[in-house]
Amino acid sequence: QILYCTLNTPKVDMRRLLGVQIGLEDFIFAHVKGIKKEVNVYKSEDSLGLTITDNGIGYAFIKGIKDGSLIDSVKTICVGDHIESINGENIVGWRHYDVAKKLKELKKEELFTLKLIEPKKAFEIEPRSKAGKSSAGKTDTGKGTLRLRSKGPATVEEVPSETETKAIEKIDDLLELYMGIRDSDLATTMFEAGKDKVNPDEFAVALDETLGDFAFPDEFVFDVWGAVGDAKQGR
Repeated sequence: QILYCTLNTPKVDMRRLLGVQIGLEDFIFAHVKGIKKEVNVYKSEDSLGLTITDNGIGYAFIKGIKDGSLIDSVKTICVGDHIESINGENIVGWRHYDVAKKLKELKKEELFTLKLIEPKKAFEIEPRSKAGKSSAGKTDTGKGTLRLRSKGPATVEEVPSETETKAIEKIDDLLELYMGIRDSDLATTMFEAGKDKVNPDEFAVALDETLGDFAFPDEFVFDVWGAVGDAKQGR
């Protein structure tokens, strides 16, 4: 079973996770289930230092571990590990924000148990050669992206501009600040919901229609609108 995929590298590199956009010349590497492990952790601090994401079909996994954090001291827990259960409760099928909330709600000064599955190790391979002649008549520049959607067909779109990319990264930072998660796909969806809106009220309505299940706080929506507005003005 596939846990997640990376683009152009067989390594467990969270910076290269397959998202909703694929370059026309990208290679996809699938990371499948490997060794199971069970880890007991004493929660001595409020923050565990984990960033959680998921593959969209029920497998939450560790995207990042903060240096010097509580989890950083537990060497058997690694970036890329799939979280299968927390204190015996199976969380397969949960979205990453629900997993993050569950971990955040664990009581301080108590022991908790994680069941994890690490991805199988891939063989190291050399980057594909760029040598050789291109096929005659080839006009593809590779600068488009294939955008995958949960509803409707996949479409080829232009790569986001530098300003748009900066805004999406800022929205991702706001997600971590307000909700304790990082999700570039969600940040992209929020940016797209707001880029053709003229005021924060229209943006709030668009978010409710697109992502109503999240119930974002008003302060968060206002800050996200600020990031969208900066992008519109080229800042």
